[in-house]
Amino acid sequence: MISMRVAGRLLTIHRVLVRYGLDDWVRATHLYRPLRFVFWLSPWTWFSRRRGTRGERLRRALEDLGPIFVKFGQVVSTRRDLLPADIADELAKLQDRVPPFDGALAKARIEASLGQPVAALFGSFEATPLAAASIAQVHAATLSDGREVIVKVLRPGMREAIDRDLEVLHALAGLAEAYWPESRRLRPREVVAEYEKTILNELDLMREAGNASQLKRNFAGSNLLHVPEVHWDLCRPDVMVMERIRGIRISEVARLRELGTDIPKLAENGVTIFFTQVFRHNFFHADMHPGNIFVDVADPKNPRYAAVDFGIVGTLDPRDQLYIAGNFLAFFERDYRRVAVLHLESGWVPAGTRVDELESAVRTVCEPIFDRPLKDISFAVVLLHLFEIARRYRMQVQPQLILLQKTLLNIEGLGRQLYPELDLWKTALPILREWMRERASPRTVFASLREHWPDVAEAVKVLPVIARRAIRRAYDDELVVRTESESLEKLRAELRRQRRRSDALFAAGVVFLGGIVWIGLATQPSWVGWLLAAGGVAWMTRQLTRR
Repeated sequence: MISMRVAGRLLTIHRVLVRYGLDDWVRATHLYRPLRFVFWLSPWTWFSRRRGTRGERLRRALEDLGPIFVKFGQVVSTRRDLLPADIADELAKLQDRVPPFDGALAKARIEASLGQPVAALFGSFEATPLAAASIAQVHAATLSDGREVIVKVLRPGMREAIDRDLEVLHALAGLAEAYWPESRRLRPREVVAEYEKTILNELDLMREAGNASQLKRNFAGSNLLHVPEVHWDLCRPDVMVMERIRGIRISEVARLRELGTDIPKLAENGVTIFFTQVFRHNFFHADMHPGNIFVDVADPKNPRYAAVDFGIVGTLDPRDQLYIAGNFLAFFERDYRRVAVLHLESGWVPAGTRVDELESAVRTVCEPIFDRPLKDISFAVVLLHLFEIARRYRMQVQPQLILLQKTLLNIEGLGRQLYPELDLWKTALPILREWMRERASPRTVFASLREHWPDVAEAVKVLPVIARRAIRRAYDDELVVRTESESLEKLRAELRRQRRRSDALFAAGVVFLGGIVWIGLATQPSWVGWLLAAGGVAWMTRQLTRR
């Protein structure tokens, strides 16, 4: 059953869609066709007035609906190649132009969390936000020694608003599983649960600070990516202080060109950073929309990325890492059978799927795509076609891969926005091949053995004890089996003896009765009857007294 709170929220969503004239979009989806009468009977529909372009109305609706919907708009806005230009332009404003909350509230929250007045904590503090996002906003400040920092503060009431919308998503996932056959493959409950973990992690700024520190260590000494320094003594779950980043937003392509930035190199470096994070570090920034990425153009010929907002990061199981890399390489080499086998081995398709049928389906989808130059092949297009195969073969959605898929599409969108001629495959494949070679190299195997040597040594120490126990257990089991075998053989012998005795008693009885019949019929010679009767009695007596 849907709770009253969920029902109220659904009603609010309906009202916002109607307010901004988006109800036509909703009614156009087949899932809502049975409920069209609800829209026509709604008073909000009768009096709605459409103001602004469709992109502006969509952006304002997402802002009104709250952080979860704003996050959705942020993700979609990076795929300008999949969206009409007017909608993409408006959704791009969600990156950092969400309406801010009062700076006085931010100061009060900082003082409550850190236990000191803002004036004592910072040399200067700007009450007007530098930028505002769906979950938090940031203020420029300086430390007492003059270093520039940004102060990130959570929006008031965020946890309550997100809990409410998560409850709505869980309710909708439950309805989908109950009434939509396709849900078994898409696993909506698991997808919502995975998203819930992600969004709730964003509400803990101490976790974000830890993510930033880890990412900074991973790229220490690198000329590809700069990660700001965290000031841990000024960090709390709802407040975080970091080094301020100076640079040009990645979305300001015209400005980057004016400064003579090497755009092709910048685009390729972005792809290199992503694949390095995923495969070498297994720790990747999973919220790489334009509002979170800057470019340091101190040396325009060697531009350097700078990232902010580390609330969402992703990691992969080593098994998933291996299968993903193998799939990418197999696609590039057009080894469609390998793709099919990898999908079966990973459990992404049902176990009963025939390899040759899946191989044929993948070939049918990919061959027309690969007829074009590699630089013209979009990961987004490949994924969309593969989703068609997924539906046909009941391929289950892998919740643990959702962040990776989202980030990969974001990276491709950003890269092609910077440099439409970007050959994503050319940049990524050397990294993947090198990673696969390193995994199998003797150096990597030895390094792994050395890393896990303490565990191996402890296991070696207990091996004699385990061996002794195993031998003793096997010996005891053998004795039990031998004893049980002997007892069973004795029982079988006793049963055989009893069966022979029963047969003998029956035969003796037949002989005795035969003698009695002989005598009764006065058959001659009469002594034969007496002999048979006596013999039968003697035989029965012997069997009954025999042990």
